[in-house]
Amino acid sequence: MSKLLLHACCAPCTTYVHRWLMENDFEVEGLFYNPNIRPESEYQKRLATMQVYSAAVGLKVRYEPSDRTIEPENCEDCYRIRLEKTAHLASLNGYQYFSTTLLISPYQKHELLKKVGEEVAEEYGVPFYYRDFREGYYESRRLAQAMQLYRQKYCGCKPREEKMKGEKYAQIGQFA
Repeated sequence: MSKLLLHACCAPCTTYVHRWLMENDFEVEGLFYNPNIRPESEYQKRLATMQVYSAAVGLKVRYEPSDRTIEPENCEDCYRIRLEKTAHLASLNGYQYFSTTLLISPYQKHELLKKVGEEVAEEYGVPFYYRDFREGYYESRRLAQAMQLYRQKYCGCKPREEKMKGEKYAQIGQFA
């Protein structure tokens, strides 16, 4: 059984990925480190939901304080910040692999995630476990709904939050 440190962006994305890894002989520990999530109220909802999920399924999760002053400028920076923390902790604590639940999302940039993961793996000496988990996206949504887990509507970054606000207001304006 290989030990894997799994960066968890949120509980809903963790459901399927965690289950798949366990069924495929990985010993999984989660890491909740997401300084990208804005606003603070959204961060707190996701943190609380992760705590509920991990307690319900017995997943051990490390909760690393997220420097709330970090504001990634683009997806690559956002991925790198979180994967560097994961790889660093994996190297310090004897994990054979690290990975991320971001790999389940059809909205994430998989080739970029893989590239950043592999670069970070080389830097920290722990292999990045890449698997395209998108086949489980709808199953993860079903599992999250069955567990009544809070499901967010965006990745959490400030640029995406602002874009969603603009889209919401644009939609309202169209019907006014």
